[in-house]
Amino acid sequence: MKQEATSALLAYDTANLNIKTWAEEDRPREKLLLKGKAALSDAELIAILIGSGTPKLTAVDVAKLILAAVGNDLNELAKLTVKDLTKIKGIGEAKAISIVSALELGRRRKETAAAAKTRITCSTDIYNYIKPQLLDLPHEEFWVILLNRANVVMKKENISSGGVAGTVADPKMIFKKAIEQLASSVILVHNHPSGNTKPSAADITLTKKMKEAGSFLDLPILDHIIFTDNDYYSFADEGML
Repeated sequence: MKQEATSALLAYDTANLNIKTWAEEDRPREKLLLKGKAALSDAELIAILIGSGTPKLTAVDVAKLILAAVGNDLNELAKLTVKDLTKIKGIGEAKAISIVSALELGRRRKETAAAAKTRITCSTDIYNYIKPQLLDLPHEEFWVILLNRANVVMKKENISSGGVAGTVADPKMIFKKAIEQLASSVILVHNHPSGNTKPSAADITLTKKMKEAGSFLDLPILDHIIFTDNDYYSFADEGML
């Protein structure tokens, strides 16, 4: 009889266990198990990644400090390096690596989704297709997208990486890769980390040079996109090709 009463009491206690009775740093994990991942705030998800806080701050408190440092903008958080994150109170190298790794997995997931056969029909298609590669980059990169006769992507390739102010694109290298892949047309893409979509004089000169060479080789340049995190410039849409 006593054993039955004890069992009943334990069952009652378990059923009525409230999330508020758990230690602060354990709540995000338990909340995820009970309510699902969508029920967690950004701070709670980050708290799970870092695992623990400091003697004076819970993991959730530290996570809130991280978000405050980037204005609660996950896109800005994705731009932070391990070194940047370790400047925040309560974040050592191991925790910073966990955060950077998780955000990189998210980026790669987008990249995988975009890897399926993609047909390019407009400049927006180009922007969305290349976004996983260029989003959040602090430096310039130049990419080419090679298409078949049906305007389906055959391959995308990084041609060069540079500094904040620019990168170098070699037309010979670009057309060499296009010929090797037996591509029917080429799309040029590079990013402006500054967020300014306006083409520079060098951008315009390169585009003209590529257009002329492409016409000679029967490899038309369909577009040249200047990418920023929130917008883009299309040479084709603007009548510059």
